[in-house]
Amino acid sequence: MIHEPVLIPPLAASAALVHSAPTLPLSQPRSVVVGHLLAAAAGYATLAVAGSTAWAAAVAAGVTLALTHLARTPHSPAVATAVVVVLQSPAPARFVPLLSGATMVLVLMEFALSRIRKGAPRYPAYWW
Repeated sequence: MIHEPVLIPPLAASAALVHSAPTLPLSQPRSVVVGHLLAAAAGYATLAVAGSTAWAAAVAAGVTLALTHLARTPHSPAVATAVVVVLQSPAPARFVPLLSGATMVLVLMEFALSRIRKGAPRYPAYWW
């Protein structure tokens, strides 16, 4: 339906983290949403400068780790987003809104599920 299967690997890793370890800093909404957006930015910037190569993907991954650390938004699955952007070159006008929406849906679903499941830890531990 969305015609962007390249979103599946990074979002699947994010979903596993958010749903199985909802209290970790890596799982908090700020880290999930901002982490993926920083990764997309790093990926597109690296793609523009260095092209679509394995080495450029590795650079984008490292830049993503540095950016998420500096922004206090640690989210390791976001590194896969940067790699996907460099290696697959998805159209930004389509990819970034889908990525944003998908990360927000992921966060909101865990928020709702944490209220429904009996004995589940409250999600999020903090919003920002």
